[in-house]
Amino acid sequence: MPTLEWIGKDKVVNHHQEVPYRVLERQYSYDEAGQHAEDNGSENMIIHGDNLEALKALLPRYEGKVKCIYIDPPYNTGNEGWVYNDNVNDPKIKRWLGEVVGKEGEDLSRHDKWLCMMYPRLKLLQRLLHPTDGSIFISIDENEFSNLKLICNEIFGGNHHVATIAWQKRYSRENRGAIGDAHEYILVYATDVEVFKTIRHRVEFDENSAKVYKNPNNDPKGRWRAVPMTAQGYRPNQMYPITTPSGKVCYPPQGRCWSTVESEYKKLLAAGRIYFGKKGDSQPSIIRYLSEVEGMVPWTWWPHDEVGHTDEAKKEIITVLGDADSFDTPKPTRLIKRILQIATDPNDLILDSFAGSGTTAHAVLNMNKADGGNRKFILVEMMDYADSITAERVKRVIDGYGEGKKAVEGTGGNFSYYELGPVLLLPNGNLNEEVGPQKIREYVYYMETKEPLPAEQPTDEPYFMGLCRNIAYYFYYERESVTTLDHVFLATVQTKAEGYTIYADLCAIPQETLRKHNITFKKIPRDIARL
Repeated sequence: MPTLEWIGKDKVVNHHQEVPYRVLERQYSYDEAGQHAEDNGSENMIIHGDNLEALKALLPRYEGKVKCIYIDPPYNTGNEGWVYNDNVNDPKIKRWLGEVVGKEGEDLSRHDKWLCMMYPRLKLLQRLLHPTDGSIFISIDENEFSNLKLICNEIFGGNHHVATIAWQKRYSRENRGAIGDAHEYILVYATDVEVFKTIRHRVEFDENSAKVYKNPNNDPKGRWRAVPMTAQGYRPNQMYPITTPSGKVCYPPQGRCWSTVESEYKKLLAAGRIYFGKKGDSQPSIIRYLSEVEGMVPWTWWPHDEVGHTDEAKKEIITVLGDADSFDTPKPTRLIKRILQIATDPNDLILDSFAGSGTTAHAVLNMNKADGGNRKFILVEMMDYADSITAERVKRVIDGYGEGKKAVEGTGGNFSYYELGPVLLLPNGNLNEEVGPQKIREYVYYMETKEPLPAEQPTDEPYFMGLCRNIAYYFYYERESVTTLDHVFLATVQTKAEGYTIYADLCAIPQETLRKHNITFKKIPRDIARL
């Protein structure tokens, strides 16, 4: 399988491992009752900060837990006010390229920069996806489509590519360019394509799709359509002659066979489920009633009348916030709704790390209200409008917006708003004690077990973190004093386990004794692994 090479690739393929782990600091929580200073326990998150750092901050709690990811990254047209473009000399990005790529960064093309930005983010997104049920949908246009597909094949695996969807983003022709630009792409990958085939849902059967179902004969069972009774290929037991009501004898067309065996055909004929055309002399078709259809198998063509277009998306933002100038190509909620209909169940977790105006959260809240589901969302937005636009839109969707006849009832729901906090491990290897012991415990436990720290902690064992695979984990840490693993501390251990991993500043127990009791001592901070 071909791989893509670009200037700086060798510097960024493992850059996600070098990004410092930063803690998330909750700023406020919000629900129908309004903004609160205290934590309302919401599992919905809006995070302001660089999405590479934010994705890494999510790993201890959410690695392998996200069912569906949708991202709408910058399309790299050369015209958008994007911090990674040649057109914008953002000091942070220039410094980043200088540090990560080195002097080569001065020679990077716009495409090189875009790839340097996307690759490590996709690597972390892959880690957050559920290992069997996960799927990712990525919007993109012609500028980087071929590059994106190549790096996605490299990161997710070419055999994990499900489909490439064409979305009709415009409903009218534009009188500019050699050929009018009317569509964009959505690349779809799954952690297990075969599993995805079995769990993906059909899409809603709307009236536009149902117009092919008619009832010219006033059938009491309602509207129906005739489906040709043939299948591709040759099967001897499906090559029998069929006599029409007019007496004409029919055989399958060349290269095809009947779609059912003769005994099944006779049952359908007796039940009045075979149609031979108005004159009774046409090839047989099976009658399928509209009432029997449970939705449609999704396909790769998504027209604007089914899932919305960019003008609709701009009007949505204006209706909610009163301004859409900050977003040139927003996505309509109907587009995200279609993705969620296909790829999620009512209790799943959805992630959008290029959140923009917050369309993904809007779609999640709408769907929860419609079907009573409890889908959760995590949004990440690096720009300064993360609170004033992204979070503000979500607040208004929760509460309701618009006036008079245009008023839209609130969906209800809640979320918490976060900023990226300080790094947990300082460059010299020491703990950044300003982050607090709880954040440190969460990190250490995850690095040991790849599981989130249990929410409930015992009050009688303050240094106990959790039991995983019959190993008990302790983090004996005090900010103001040196801790020592000794017999006095061991006397406080109450959890029964096959083995013990105990962190402390010092150890006063001989190695032979530790081995005898299956105890592993780890020194703070030396033995704390880096994410």
